[in-house]
Amino acid sequence: MKTDLLMNFLVDKESKKIHVDREFAAPLDKVWAAWTQSEILDQWWAPKPWHARTKFMDFSVGGYWLYAMVGPEGEEHWARADYSAITPEDTYTAQDAFCDEEGVINTSYPGSTWTNKFVQSGTNTKVHIEISYDDLKDLEATLEMGFQKGFTMGLQNLDELFQ
Repeated sequence: MKTDLLMNFLVDKESKKIHVDREFAAPLDKVWAAWTQSEILDQWWAPKPWHARTKFMDFSVGGYWLYAMVGPEGEEHWARADYSAITPEDTYTAQDAFCDEEGVINTSYPGSTWTNKFVQSGTNTKVHIEISYDDLKDLEATLEMGFQKGFTMGLQNLDELFQ
């Protein structure tokens, strides 16, 4: 596996955003599929020993992804991503939130807006992720829940999948 792949994680509290730049040793079409198809997302999205399990996915504007992060003891944490903009193999935007098993948003947890931009770079693909929060306390709560470590572990799972 190529070990010098780009990985930047920047927290900008002033703008209430997290910026992640991540490079994968795979062509654009494979990386796009890994982020937009539930059967592939379920293979890498959660940090080990957790795994993701999709209940429903409609990757279209106005559609959403409803999934659980399932722990080693069977515990479930539900979330959904509501897609508001999609340009195939280029970018998509989604509103992300914790919810219950039926997809009802839990407003006691922070929500965010993700904009993911995909760029072919030689034989690799770079994904530029911007995660925006309405409130600084929501960004800070996300970080306190271990988001940076967990998301980084998930991205490493995707590296393994591309091998």
